[in-house]
Amino acid sequence: MTLATNHVPGSQSSTLMQCSPCKQGLIVLIACLAMVSGAAFATPKAVKASYSGYMNGLPIGSITEHFEIDGGSYRIVSETKPMGLAAFVQRQPLKFLSRGQVTREGLRPSHFEGRRTSADPPQVAADFDWPNAQLVLKHNGKVESVPVTSGTQDRLSIMYQFMFMPIEKMRQVEFAMTNGRKLDRYRYRITPDVEIDTPIGRVKTLHLVKQREAGDTTTEVWLSTQHQLMPVKLLIVEKDGMRFDQVIQSLELRD
Repeated sequence: MTLATNHVPGSQSSTLMQCSPCKQGLIVLIACLAMVSGAAFATPKAVKASYSGYMNGLPIGSITEHFEIDGGSYRIVSETKPMGLAAFVQRQPLKFLSRGQVTREGLRPSHFEGRRTSADPPQVAADFDWPNAQLVLKHNGKVESVPVTSGTQDRLSIMYQFMFMPIEKMRQVEFAMTNGRKLDRYRYRITPDVEIDTPIGRVKTLHLVKQREAGDTTTEVWLSTQHQLMPVKLLIVEKDGMRFDQVIQSLELRD
């Protein structure tokens, strides 16, 4: 799932979470620099999730995501299908890919990209050069390198990194994340035991709220403690009051 917007949900993860908080889908969210060692062995080997996206309460699209671990590698694919007016005005990437390695600290991305369709070239991309501690960003015909630190995630891997973290014991989480255009740091406050109703039932969640600067967008994420800390709801509210929601519709976890 993802957190961003462009009048389409999850161009997440994903997905309503692309990166420009609400101008690319709900996709911009979270990853932590402190993980539990050995946690990778308790996580599911595959996840299939679907979400519905809404703009000011009106449906604007659906997001389907697949996460798989194969040996020491992982792969995540997120696809958004816009509907209604969004199908005509959407110009942002609709298909996102993240791949990399699975370590004792969790996911270690090596490549991230977003494109409109499988046949189109990537509109945004990020390559992680871990040996040289560099992140290579590609967008709008530009290529630039910025320093990268251990634990950095992309906007798609971030949502699955929670499965590897001791986040249930934390009250705040900080992370570095890239959307292919830039690299930023984020900080979220965590409230435990928040129950919400969803299409897959009533679930107990960890509620994450972005600690924002004046004039920044509002971003919130709900992680289900009953489903391996998978995101079941995301919310972005723009500075102008425009609201984007991404809500779980189905979820399959496979060991």
